Amino acid sequence: MNKLFSFLFLLAITLMMAQDDVYELGVYQFQENKTQKIFTNFTRVRTAPNINSSVVDSLQSNQVIEVIKKEEITLKLGERSANWYKIAYQDDDKTGEGYVWGGNLCIGYRNKNGFDFLYGITKTISKKDKENGDNYLQNIASIKVLENNELLDEVFFETGSGESLSYSTFTIESNHKLDGVEFTLKTMVSGEACGIPSYEQYVLFANKKLIALPQLMNVGDADLYYHSETFVFPNDKGGIANSFILKTEDMEKNEKTNKEKIKRSSKIYTWNGSKFSLK
Repeated sequence: MNKLFSFLFLLAITLMMAQDDVYELGVYQFQENKTQKIFTNFTRVRTAPNINSSVVDSLQSNQVIEVIKKEEITLKLGERSANWYKIAYQDDDKTGEGYVWGGNLCIGYRNKNGFDFLYGITKTISKKDKENGDNYLQNIASIKVLENNELLDEVFFETGSGESLSYSTFTIESNHKLDGVEFTLKTMVSGEACGIPSYEQYVLFANKKLIALPQLMNVGDADLYYHSETFVFPNDKGGIANSFILKTEDMEKNEKTNKEKIKRSSKIYTWNGSKFSLK
């Protein structure tokens, strides 16, 4: 009996330790000897790769750094998990080295027409599911726009978690022929397996302001089912002037008859040069 108790106790401890394993999210994998930028304002630079080490400096958003080495130590805050990185940087006439948490770095950054655009995940918040009332953790991402290192605007939006953050892209597109829009920013996060949703976020840049459009979600599992959401802009085939169309399509296959059931719907949003509204 004592041996059985000891075995069960050790098994329980092992399972608890396995559940506590923390793995770096794919969006936070940064290459060594490459340039990167600070996303989180007042990012602390430490003497060692842990939160108990001394702080030697604090870096602002948009600070250029060089990733020297990726450490094998992962820290999880909320639903964000990232490794520590040894970095080097130059701030005015000062040069420095130290360690920063990867979650404070930009997932993506771009520069266009003298504006710097930074994309990252800002925090994790607790939300309540409207259907069952259960609480869950939700990552919040944002895009910042800076001019001469001064923050002009920042827009926040929900993003994925876990496997949905296996990889990400951050691109700049045209204004899609929307009046008053200089250009469009687009982020995407996705997983690498079937059944893992991907999220696309379009953000318009107009009059030095950022306007987030409704988020798009796509998911599917082989040829059994899929849910897709896309925008049709004025410059697309079937587009409407100063409007954008949200098209949704759902497919579910009957495994017995092998027949597909497809449902389509659409919404039209009008754009007045500074904001959009559902028609």
